[in-house]
Amino acid sequence: MQIYSFSPFGYEGSLVTVEVDLRRGIPAVDLVGLADSAVKEARERMTAAIKNCGFDFPPERVLISLSPADLKKEGAGFDLPLALGVLSASEKNSTSAADFLDDDVLIMGELELSGRIRAVKGVHAAAATASACGIMRCIVPAVNAAEAREVSGMRVYGANSLEDAFLALKDDKYFTERKGFCEDEEFESGAVKIGDVYFDGIGEGFEYADVKGQKKLIRGLQIAAAGGHNFLAVGAPGCGKTMTIQKFPALLPLLTNEEAQSVTRIWSLAGILPGNQSLMRKSPFRMPHCTSSLEGMCGGGVGCKPGEISLAHNGVLFLDEAAEFRSSVLQTLRVPLESGSITLSRAGRSTVYPARFQLMMASNPCPCGNYGSDSKICLCSAGAVDKYWKKFSSPLMDRIDLRVFVKNEVDSEEGVNMKTSASTADLRFSIAKAVEIQRKRQAKKNAHLRPEEIEKYCPKTDGARLYQEMAAVRYGFSPRAIASCVKVARTIADMEGSEIIEEKHMEEAVNFRVDPMDIG
Repeated sequence: MQIYSFSPFGYEGSLVTVEVDLRRGIPAVDLVGLADSAVKEARERMTAAIKNCGFDFPPERVLISLSPADLKKEGAGFDLPLALGVLSASEKNSTSAADFLDDDVLIMGELELSGRIRAVKGVHAAAATASACGIMRCIVPAVNAAEAREVSGMRVYGANSLEDAFLALKDDKYFTERKGFCEDEEFESGAVKIGDVYFDGIGEGFEYADVKGQKKLIRGLQIAAAGGHNFLAVGAPGCGKTMTIQKFPALLPLLTNEEAQSVTRIWSLAGILPGNQSLMRKSPFRMPHCTSSLEGMCGGGVGCKPGEISLAHNGVLFLDEAAEFRSSVLQTLRVPLESGSITLSRAGRSTVYPARFQLMMASNPCPCGNYGSDSKICLCSAGAVDKYWKKFSSPLMDRIDLRVFVKNEVDSEEGVNMKTSASTADLRFSIAKAVEIQRKRQAKKNAHLRPEEIEKYCPKTDGARLYQEMAAVRYGFSPRAIASCVKVARTIADMEGSEIIEEKHMEEAVNFRVDPMDIG
């Protein structure tokens, strides 16, 4: 049996071999292997925990080696593997040597002085890395056991104390393995199934029937949810754009098992995975503040932790008051939007985080917010409006598929008598139809189609092709903008169950691409 632990760094991390040798000499614990302060302090914690649990600490000189030697070991997750390494070495040297497991085992956990085990970060990532290296058994804190069991084939024991973990090292019966994956059984009881697509239950505050008017805004959000398209809403303060977009998670289908694995890994590494959560089935919806720093958005710091861009992987990154974000922060979104990943380099090491997120932005039309209003006067000069929108560079705006100018409709003639929008449940039917078609046809969202895939999966009628060429000339669309319109039209056609893109689909896609106020 060989004990392994895990040192997180970026998205990948590394397995660490824990070796213990007992030798003659003055009783002491020597720790080698480029350990940081938290790992060095583990000597005192594991010594006290061993004694307080009723075990005899070996009277010999203890040498603990963490390898590879040139890899910096960080975090408190080494407490438990060090303690179990010392106990197993002591047992093997005793006259009544006990039998231990034959298989290699991954161990993670932080020890209290009493011997109880505390939760640690990155358990799902550690289990996945161990599984890739052929290590199919792990001992982790009980609160982290659910996320470790989501790794296929991994046999897991969730320990509450040092005594529990030591018993598990001797007996195979303590380890349990998840018995396969059944899609229907894995979703929460409140999940709603439409066709072959699952949605979460509609919670309080996520009902679109409560929104008065704003039909174009809601239609745009419905298309965005169906195809994963980037979205921009521009409107005066108080028109309801932020409130309506915040309901957007209710339109997103629950993640598949494959999608949830990478999301769970990232959230586990960040230490924000909800307690006793196995898989992140709900699409992430991240809403950073406009004062967020470059590092907060991209990630970095000690251990290259994930930023908001990666935490929104397979979900949504919503920038409210987007024009108030720093220009440097907005420009960093361009590469991840195109590649679906972000590379971080720190201290001679680099890591690549997945970052396939859907960008949603809401912004005022000008600094005062009244530009384009029918009932209020804009006091901003042309130069001020131009400077306000220069934060959104042309390359970034070119990647926004859907754009909506939101009018303050409560000031219109209908007033409070405006018709209520469609309910969330009604909006989901078309979304489910489109998502199911995309999963079967190309196993990815329409927004992520490559140029060669657009030619393959987006057949058009002669009328749709002619309208596309006319719109490209009239509005001066770039090749990316033309491709964007085709992908949006493909989503609209999927929502209607049409295999071929028709002229009406292309016309609606172009109307969402070109805002009537010509802002941005």
